[in-house]
Amino acid sequence: MSAPATAVTPPADRADRARGALLGLAVGDALGAPAENMRPSEIRRRWGRIEGFVSDDPAGTDDTEYAILSGLLLARHGSELTVAHVEAAWHEWIADRDEGPFRGAGFSERGTLENLRRGLAAPISAQHRHAWSDGLAMRAAPFGVFAAGCPEEAARLVTVDGSVSHDGEGIHGGRAVAAGVAAAMGGAGPAGVIGAALSVVPMDSWTARTLRRGVIAAGRTYPDALSMERAVRSAVVIGGYPWTDLAPEAVGLAFGAFAAARGDFRTSVLTAVNMGRDADTTAAVAGALAGAVQGAGAIPPEWAGAIGPVRGSCLPSMRGHHVLDVAALLTPSAS
Repeated sequence: MSAPATAVTPPADRADRARGALLGLAVGDALGAPAENMRPSEIRRRWGRIEGFVSDDPAGTDDTEYAILSGLLLARHGSELTVAHVEAAWHEWIADRDEGPFRGAGFSERGTLENLRRGLAAPISAQHRHAWSDGLAMRAAPFGVFAAGCPEEAARLVTVDGSVSHDGEGIHGGRAVAAGVAAAMGGAGPAGVIGAALSVVPMDSWTARTLRRGVIAAGRTYPDALSMERAVRSAVVIGGYPWTDLAPEAVGLAFGAFAAARGDFRTSVLTAVNMGRDADTTAAVAGALAGAVQGAGAIPPEWAGAIGPVRGSCLPSMRGHHVLDVAALLTPSAS
């Protein structure tokens, strides 16, 4: 299947790209949430091919709520962000609160919270069995929005944030996403976005290998969407591995979907959703990348209109915040 012929229309300004990135993240998260942890065959049996919201009450998950948390933290401290700031925010907004039980949080977040509540500090707080998860990649887009046009700075800042909860491949995944969004915010097209992501992670890392494999598979010609999705998934996913939230896999699938769509928003997120696995995160990342490339206007109005303030189902302290408000906070001079 050839990639869609739809031309990528550049957004009007940086603020529009910021809205596209964070609203795209939230839309992808909500579209993918019902398909999370499912195999493509299960998705097809239940819904056929997902082409829009399959829930009567679509809502984001911990992906959107943690992205808002990181966005608010970044708006507060900007380029002066330190590990101490991040650790203090996790205590203030999550660990030291009686509210919970933080439904829907991933294993990396739960492991981090347990460590923080035991009195451990960063980077020791990130020493748990799921430090390689996609929990940093899912909240990385705000760093790319803030550091528009500066992939290295976006990668540096997301590393500061991630040092509280992640290590190794978990950090690499966050760096790749933040750098990709930053490049898109600066006007890069799909090839530039992918190049920026690869430039900030070790080339021999698991993350870089799966990202390259996903993108290469996506660039081939296939007879239909299903064949393409099978090829990308086969190039990235470890067959039989039970956990779906590992960062190298989620990042590889997300960039593969983005590459197959040539940056087209609708195709990017639907490709990610229909490949299953950690579908909310892969679609959130693909949506952030494509939204930053195309701007908010590329997001179908019926999808954008379904996104309201987050409900705090995972992080009660984030209840009532909207991703568009965070986008405005991170681009004050562009508003």
